[in-house]
Amino acid sequence: MTTIRLRDCDFSYGLEGEGAGAGAGEGAGAGKATPFVWGHGLTSSRASEDRMPLVDCSRLTSARQVLRYDARGHGESGDLMRPAEGAWSELALDQIALIDALGFDKVALGGASMGTATALHAALQLGDRVERLILTIPPTAWASRAEQIGLYEQMAQAVEAQGIAPLVHGAKTMPPPDPFIGDTDYVERRVEGLEAADTVRLASMFRGAGHADLPGEDALPALTMPALILAWTGDTGHPVSTAERLGELLPNSQVVLASTRAELDTWTQQCVDFLND
Repeated sequence: MTTIRLRDCDFSYGLEGEGAGAGAGEGAGAGKATPFVWGHGLTSSRASEDRMPLVDCSRLTSARQVLRYDARGHGESGDLMRPAEGAWSELALDQIALIDALGFDKVALGGASMGTATALHAALQLGDRVERLILTIPPTAWASRAEQIGLYEQMAQAVEAQGIAPLVHGAKTMPPPDPFIGDTDYVERRVEGLEAADTVRLASMFRGAGHADLPGEDALPALTMPALILAWTGDTGHPVSTAERLGELLPNSQVVLASTRAELDTWTQQCVDFLND
């Protein structure tokens, strides 16, 4: 794990795979294949994803460097100093700064939820420097975003007033995404993550997400690189409708849905195959 200061914030990151020992400005992007940059979801981090990965990034390192980092306000990176810094377009600028600092020319981008949104915003800025995209559980967007933003503010206020208890109650009582129905380990891991969270940071994360949306629908057809879109069913915060709309807007994309744990468990191999295509 390494720390680098970019855009007035300290970022914790790790490189795995060929050439991963290179540091910032030392040709870290000089491996055989285009490096893959992965962004985690809201309230998550590299460490929490290691405990409950949707895509096992360690399996992607045989042919590529994989860069994973804690987003601003998350994990071991620096705090959000104001909510607007949590906008996905701002997190994309952080990601681009890290990519440039590490000497990467071309990259493949991917992530889960907030990480998917960050990748889309970054790809529009980076243009043909982006080789391909892996977009996992895209979040609410566009017309459906306003309701979610209101929910984030309610969650921030609840955490400030009552601590972590309302979120723990929700994790225990709300139905999980379809692939995790009946999976008590999934619920327990979610609860453990919440109980370990810093309430001040959580409120800040939720308010940051209140400034966020996917890029405009009119901008996305410009992203003509191959894109793999992975979505699960039964999750109102990550509706299938967003994934399907992205599939319509991105001209070189494919959408894969998971409704069962068996289908979800194929995602890592699908990512390996997609990156090695």
